[in-house]
Amino acid sequence: MTDRRLTARRTAAGRPAAGRTPARRVVLGTLAGVLTATLAGCGIEPTDVIDAGEPATGVRAPGKPTANVQLFFYGPDGLHPAIRPAREPLDPQAAMDLLVQGPNHAERMRGLSSVVPKFPAPLTATSGTGQVTITLPVNAKLLDPASLNQLVCTAANARVPGNKPPGQVTVTLVGEGVRVGPMVCGGSNAFPLVQPSPTGPVEGGGG
Repeated sequence: MTDRRLTARRTAAGRPAAGRTPARRVVLGTLAGVLTATLAGCGIEPTDVIDAGEPATGVRAPGKPTANVQLFFYGPDGLHPAIRPAREPLDPQAAMDLLVQGPNHAERMRGLSSVVPKFPAPLTATSGTGQVTITLPVNAKLLDPASLNQLVCTAANARVPGNKPPGQVTVTLVGEGVRVGPMVCGGSNAFPLVQPSPTGPVEGGGG
């Protein structure tokens, strides 16, 4: 009888109490939560719960200059460049194609609008060293100054051979045999290119 009692006591002592297991799990879970919050507060993120997902698109590679395109639209206080990100710098033709579509939703929300008319056919832009020629499907003289500003400044700020500053890129508009320009973009307006007057020998008067 004594041996049976001793065996029963040893068995009971070696078996964990049924009520302790859930409590231990709660304590361990709480400690794990506290540890995670402590690591996050120190700038260390638990790597086993991060889902990287798909790689981001359009992210600039280290050391690579940011590519963007500047489209010129009108705001409440005049002509403004709207900068859009691009995978690579756009040439004048690509910039013109975007300009004639008008501002996007975000730009309209900023109060930007376009006065470039709806042309009956696409316009084309060809570029050379430091110069752009825009061919219109209408008489170039029919363009109002506001539309001219948008076209000239957008073309001058595109990728033009020669790597000249936008203010030094000349833009000429032609349409139905009429030529306007060359013009340059002076910040927020287009101006005719002023050619320096040729200097020659000064004829002296008699004396």
